[in-house]
Amino acid sequence: MSAELKTKTRRKPGSTTAEKAVTSYDATDLDRPTGERWITMSNALTRAGHGLSLSEKRIVAMAAATLDSRKALKPGEAPTTRISAADYAETYGVDLDTAYDQLQAAAKALYNRSITFYVPAYRRNGKPLPPTQVQMRWVGEAHYHKGEGWIELFWWHKVLPYLTGLKKNFTSYQLQQTSALRSIYSWKLLELMTQYTSTGWMEFTVEDFGASMDATDKQKADFAAIRRKIIEPAVRELTEKDGWLIEWKPIKKGRKVAKLRFNFKRNPQPRLL
Repeated sequence: MSAELKTKTRRKPGSTTAEKAVTSYDATDLDRPTGERWITMSNALTRAGHGLSLSEKRIVAMAAATLDSRKALKPGEAPTTRISAADYAETYGVDLDTAYDQLQAAAKALYNRSITFYVPAYRRNGKPLPPTQVQMRWVGEAHYHKGEGWIELFWWHKVLPYLTGLKKNFTSYQLQQTSALRSIYSWKLLELMTQYTSTGWMEFTVEDFGASMDATDKQKADFAAIRRKIIEPAVRELTEKDGWLIEWKPIKKGRKVAKLRFNFKRNPQPRLL
């Protein structure tokens, strides 16, 4: 996505108008309330499998929203980010006890979570090789102090070039767009659509889509499961909670579904809550 996408819109509960514009994008403005901050990542990271549960995704997103995506870091520089249970609870509309539990669980799990990239491989004897799978950590350390009500993330240095120093080929969306989502698949589909907002459509092979969505091996082997467990619930939630109009269709090669095409746009007259 180019830097030309400056604003997005979302529905506000209780609004008397169909839609209200969210604040213009400014990656360097980190003093806003958490929900009004922007998450920015390279398109390669947008398309990668993130390997996160919903609560872990929420925490990583809050941490990413504190980074200045335009500022390149010095070699070896790896910032840390502290997230409080109170801020987490307010951002995602959960009670404080739930926030404490989810922060504590994430601190135990995040160190072992991996981002999965697929990069083109070299040719051998004139024949293309399968893509190379690359796995990378999100964090080098994660600290949780019981009774203190906060988690501290120490970013893994190799992931930072996908989150900072970005001048082109990046995706940005406001954290508040995700606050009502209850499915990790909805969140991931939102990120993919945001990358292609300028065209209003996107197309993936079933394999690439499954990899981006962190589909299980069982789901990857059965397109009906991808439709039922991933696509349909995600489309429904984004339509109801973030004001999208989404149409999608499977594209077959012979009798087998080979690709997926999504056409989408913001709903100019979203349903009021």
